[in-house]
Amino acid sequence: MIVDERMTSFINSYASPNSEALDELERYSIETNVPIIRKEMQSLIKFLLAMKSPKNILEVGTAIGFSAVLMADNSSKKTMITTIEKYEKRIPIAKENFKKFGLLERVKLLEGDATDILKELKGPYDFIFMDAAKGQYINFLPEILRLLSKDGILLTDNVMQEGDILESKYVVERRNRTIYKRMREYLYELTHNDMLTTVILPIGDGVTVSIRK
Repeated sequence: MIVDERMTSFINSYASPNSEALDELERYSIETNVPIIRKEMQSLIKFLLAMKSPKNILEVGTAIGFSAVLMADNSSKKTMITTIEKYEKRIPIAKENFKKFGLLERVKLLEGDATDILKELKGPYDFIFMDAAKGQYINFLPEILRLLSKDGILLTDNVMQEGDILESKYVVERRNRTIYKRMREYLYELTHNDMLTTVILPIGDGVTVSIRK
């Protein structure tokens, strides 16, 4: 938690309610210790989708499908969502959830390493949500920029690494230093790339919102 917990709880108390499907998935995530996007991130996604009204969404990192269902719930029924997942144990769970909630015609799940899959996609996508392996964000970025439409939004979650990103690399545990270095590179590229305008927001575990200039 990078923002005061009392303040976050207060803000989240005003969040709009989710569908029964999302409530069910949230209960499942709690019971099985599978992380899903935080309440404040859910609110941000709802806001950006209402503002953008995207036609084509790309998500990197499906997990059990919670955020894909959230985006489906809060976008046009004509909006198509492509989501990528590598972790084999979660893929059948996500598939079952998309089937259970009647989203098979709107959500396309691509199985495998995003590094390879992104190169094969044509795009463009007017809304891209990055929530996968944090150490790979910087490697995904060239293909993400290729796929992002000229007026698209790129939303990235968990960029503050529970506050580790603020620290000296010598304070960060050795096993986390590669992710730390790559995340700093990613943040620098987002904020200094001539193609993008980016804001870093202290929401949840830190997010970035980027648009093309």
